[in-house]
Amino acid sequence: MYQQHDLPSLPYDFGALEPAISGKIMELHHQKHHAAYVKNLNDALEKHADAEAKGDVAKMIALQSAIKFNGGGHVNHSIFWTNLAPQSEGGGTPPTGQIGDAINKKFGSFDEFKENFNAKAGPIQGSGWCWLGYHKERGQICIRTCSNQDPLSTTGLIPLLGIDVWEHAYYLQYENRRPEYLKNIWTVINWNNVEERFINAQK
Repeated sequence: MYQQHDLPSLPYDFGALEPAISGKIMELHHQKHHAAYVKNLNDALEKHADAEAKGDVAKMIALQSAIKFNGGGHVNHSIFWTNLAPQSEGGGTPPTGQIGDAINKKFGSFDEFKENFNAKAGPIQGSGWCWLGYHKERGQICIRTCSNQDPLSTTGLIPLLGIDVWEHAYYLQYENRRPEYLKNIWTVINWNNVEERFINAQK
């Protein structure tokens, strides 16, 4: 047996993040791309369970890359949707509370943090993600990039905020202007969600 995964519902309408992210992009991103990761993950897990029941170790090993890629896509996007919010629901409001204090302590100011983050996110070659993560042993937040759909947790960090820089996240609206996408997405970041993740990460 294996755990069946489902596509999570968006906590807002497709067009709720406009003009930062168009409704068409959100619909395609969620209904096509994320849905495909979920379907392919379930297919790979089913085949893995069958191979395990048969003791086919070679097949189990061969399926690991599909499980990692599609599982990472599912995990990453499930976080990404909650990291965003319409401006009418607080999206884009600068961080306060514990996460605001941690950002100011680490980077000097929220503006400095955004500059550091975008400076790492912008040059990512090909497809990937940029993350604000928490290193529990060191008690510090930090910025990290991950290739493809590799989950941040594989680096030993707890994900707090992830920004998708795959072209499917912005190209329909911004074309090759990734820096413009990275500038505008801050207007819909849900810092209440990031704060909640930060508090839970410290427990």
